[in-house]
Amino acid sequence: MLNPMYNKRVKATALIKGGPLAPKIRGIVYFKDVPNGTEVCVNISGLPEYKPASNGKSPIGPHGFHIHEYGSCDIGDPKDPFKAAGAHWNPTNQPHGNHAGDFPVLFSNHGKAMMCFFTDKFKVKDIIGKSIIIHENPDDYRTQPAGNSGKKLACGVIKAV
Repeated sequence: MLNPMYNKRVKATALIKGGPLAPKIRGIVYFKDVPNGTEVCVNISGLPEYKPASNGKSPIGPHGFHIHEYGSCDIGDPKDPFKAAGAHWNPTNQPHGNHAGDFPVLFSNHGKAMMCFFTDKFKVKDIIGKSIIIHENPDDYRTQPAGNSGKKLACGVIKAV
């Protein structure tokens, strides 16, 4: 399978699908081994638009974006979906902000987000069978253990290509 963003061979993908709190979300995340780490590219549509924090409520967006420890996108409770995905993936027991599964936030541009980035915290073989979760709120990269990133909006299981 070729990555249409850079026409490079990919090693794993996660097809992202919105849950009951954001059913319009759809997209894909590509993972490719590169020297000394992994290239991650994401292409998402249907994200909720940004809403600033007000009246004691958290903002909606930018959206937290993480690898979670289990490869399950079972919805479970529709008011608190995707609990079966477990916590943020953190194989080396790092404080939050330095988890291997901590990714940059996704900014909704009229519902779309696209970006690529490099991480040296894992290789593709390490994440096969884990899941990707998109959250309602931005990750604060401080609060333990999960960054106060709010409700889980969308999920996809990472599969080898």
